[in-house]
Amino acid sequence: MTSNIPGKLQKSNKLRGIVLSKSTARWFVPVTIFAATCTAFLPILWNDFVEWDDYENLISNQNFRGLGWNQLGWMFTTFHMGPYQPLSWFTLGLDYSIWGMDPVGYHITNVLLHSANAVALYFVSRRLLTLALSDSDGEDSWQVILSAAFAALCFALHPLRVESVAWATERRDVLSGLFYLWTIHCYLRARSRSNDNVAARHWMTAAFILYLFTLLSKATAITFPVVMVLLDICPLKRLTWNLGTWFVPEARNVWREKIRFIAVAVVFASIAVLGQQQVSAVKSLGSYGIEQRMAQVFFGASFYLWKTLVPVGLSPLYEIPANFSLWDSTVLIAGLATVAVSVWLFLIRHRWPAGLVCWLYYLAVLAPVLGVVPTGPQLVADRYSYLSCMSLAVLAGGALLFFLRGSHQMPIGLPPVTAIGATAVAIIIGLACLTWRQTAYWRNTETLWTRALEIDPNSGFAHYNLARYIARSGRYDEAMRHYREALTIRPDDADSHNNLGLLLATNGELEKAVKHFDAAIRVDPRYAKAHFNLGRVFVRQGRVDEAIESFQRALQLQPGVAEIHENLGRALALQGQKAQAAEHFKAALRILKSQQPTQQSTTESSR
Repeated sequence: MTSNIPGKLQKSNKLRGIVLSKSTARWFVPVTIFAATCTAFLPILWNDFVEWDDYENLISNQNFRGLGWNQLGWMFTTFHMGPYQPLSWFTLGLDYSIWGMDPVGYHITNVLLHSANAVALYFVSRRLLTLALSDSDGEDSWQVILSAAFAALCFALHPLRVESVAWATERRDVLSGLFYLWTIHCYLRARSRSNDNVAARHWMTAAFILYLFTLLSKATAITFPVVMVLLDICPLKRLTWNLGTWFVPEARNVWREKIRFIAVAVVFASIAVLGQQQVSAVKSLGSYGIEQRMAQVFFGASFYLWKTLVPVGLSPLYEIPANFSLWDSTVLIAGLATVAVSVWLFLIRHRWPAGLVCWLYYLAVLAPVLGVVPTGPQLVADRYSYLSCMSLAVLAGGALLFFLRGSHQMPIGLPPVTAIGATAVAIIIGLACLTWRQTAYWRNTETLWTRALEIDPNSGFAHYNLARYIARSGRYDEAMRHYREALTIRPDDADSHNNLGLLLATNGELEKAVKHFDAAIRVDPRYAKAHFNLGRVFVRQGRVDEAIESFQRALQLQPGVAEIHENLGRALALQGQKAQAAEHFKAALRILKSQQPTQQSTTESSR
């Protein structure tokens, strides 16, 4: 092997062997990766919760707080906000048991989990790169160790990871990532022990259990059986690109071992769809057609690759633009780029199988969130890159390995390893600096949505959320300006109408407030909060009969809300209907006694 190494490289190989000895690599490299990742994400520890699902999931949610039987029962049966994620809830409950509602504890856990994922990816990359080698240098080769470390750090320190780590709600990303990586590790170990049936079975059992834990943390890992097949092609070489060989008798064991993985993936996919349907998160074909879904798929497939290569202009929200179409120039370019990369990698698949496997892994893991089943206002999201872009990091490690093992002399005249190493270090430092800066945008709700508007001033969703936050700070004029901007962009946004109406009522502009509450009700006749708020304004205007009608309609839509009963009782009392008023006051007291207190407003809309 040393005969193929340049003279300068050969002379220093002994020193490298000392520096990166087996015992050193076993602990020093993983510890360094863990420490570097923690350092890059250190600013997160001073961040607050943000009013973007953190409010609904954590601040106003009493159910996850603790690890008692009631909390555990809720965690394993709820579709709160849509996802089924009992293990993620369990870790959040554990955080509460230790830290209460101090955000620092939740952020510490996220950072530690992400740093552990960086170490896990290091070990997975070492295994993958070793299996991909055409010789027998093994996992302890210094080139493999450095290349695997580079892959792990490219993944861990990339600013695309910030959303998953800095956002407390996205505990599911970092937790599922940990189980997912060790699932891959166990599967690779099982296949490398194919001559030892007992050991192989044990590793496969471990892989299956870890896969269950992955799905119990976040269901988007449902495409893992596809990943298993891709690994069988490269680097395991149990299958080939010739599909005809997949169904010969010798391949039966390859498919038999995957049956249980496929079965649980189907079960959790069904659970995920059910959860989204329960919160009405899935967009109908009527409101979001096939052409738009195809456009979102093409755009998303290229977006994460592009942002991996050019990680600037990252935003907490990339809102679906108005009149989004398959024929938009950006979508057409993205679609052509996706097809071009796919065709090119397919044509050279025999010479570079790892390239096509990594690309197909990327697409397969992205598939559940590309927009075929669209949910939410986002076109794409940084957090969706967490699992999918691991293969791109492994490719980066493979590229470094290629150069480290080659005899290429850099044009600037430096020794090859020195130039290559300096480039790799520069990339890592650059990514870490970008990540450090990106964490600042998640400092609090105001910095978050201000950043979103810097990237896209036409984001109605960002205007709406920023308005909600600054209104609570008493900056009503500024909040109203953002609500009006949101309504200019999305005139049929019932929530913005409702909340703007509240601020106008607070300022004493009652007629304007009534117009906005009426507008909210026209958009959504079943909008209980708008009916309730309209009733309160009617009371202030002396229109008590109309107020009673509004409160009664709100009560029909939300019968278990104490505040509606109380206000209806007050309106009835103004009309002299004291007996009926007393019944509603009693109902309000019963509800208050039976419910745990929350911070959720009955009047203001939240997302």
